[in-house]
Amino acid sequence: MTDAGKPVSAWAEYLKFFAGLLAILNPIGVIPVFINLTQNQTAAERHHTAFTAAVTVGVVLAVALLAGERILNFFGISVASFQVGGGILILLNSLSMLQAKMGPTRQTEEEAQETAEKEQVAVVPLGVPLTAGPGAISTVILYGHKPALFGRYIILLIGIAVVSAIVWACFRLAPLISRALSRTGINIVTRLMGLIMAAIGIEFIAAGLRVLLPALAK
Repeated sequence: MTDAGKPVSAWAEYLKFFAGLLAILNPIGVIPVFINLTQNQTAAERHHTAFTAAVTVGVVLAVALLAGERILNFFGISVASFQVGGGILILLNSLSMLQAKMGPTRQTEEEAQETAEKEQVAVVPLGVPLTAGPGAISTVILYGHKPALFGRYIILLIGIAVVSAIVWACFRLAPLISRALSRTGINIVTRLMGLIMAAIGIEFIAAGLRVLLPALAK
C-alpha cells in the first residue's frame, strides 16, 4: 500500500494489522459480558474460562489466516469482493461500537438469552463470536491474502498470539479492569475502538471497489 505516493514499509503494515485486529476484537468491551457469564463461577473456574476463550481466539484466527484464502478460492469468491463484503461487515460492527453496543453480527438478543442458560461459555460464545467474530476473521483473511511468504505468515501468527495473550490478560483481570474503568470508561474505550474499526472497514471497501470498478481509481 502507498501513502501519498510513498511505499508503506512492511513493518508499518504489520503494526497496522496488530492495532486493527486488537481494535476489532476489543477485549475491553467484552469484559462486562465476561463478568456476567462467569458470575457463578469460582475464581479458578473463571481463570480457566479466560484461558480457554483466549486460546479459542488464537486458534480461530490462525486457521483463518492459513486457510482463509483457500476457502475463498473453493467458493469462487474474489479477494476484492470479500474486501467489500468484509469492509461492510466491519463498518456495521463499528457503528454499533460507536454507540457502545454489542453489534448483532456478534450476538443477537436470542443468542444472548440462550447463552445465559449455558454452563460452558469459554469457546462459545466468549471465544467465538463475541471476541473472534466475523469482523476479526474477515480482517485476518484479508491481511493474509497478500504474498504468501513464510516469514510473513510467521510474523502475522506472532501478532495473533500477542493479541490472544492480551485477550487472556483482559479476561483474567476483568474484575479489576471493570472496577478501574467503570462502565463509562469501558464505553469510551469501545467507542475509540469503533472509530478505528470504521476507518479499517472503509479502507477495505475502497480497496475492493478499486479492483472491481477500475474507473474509480482514475
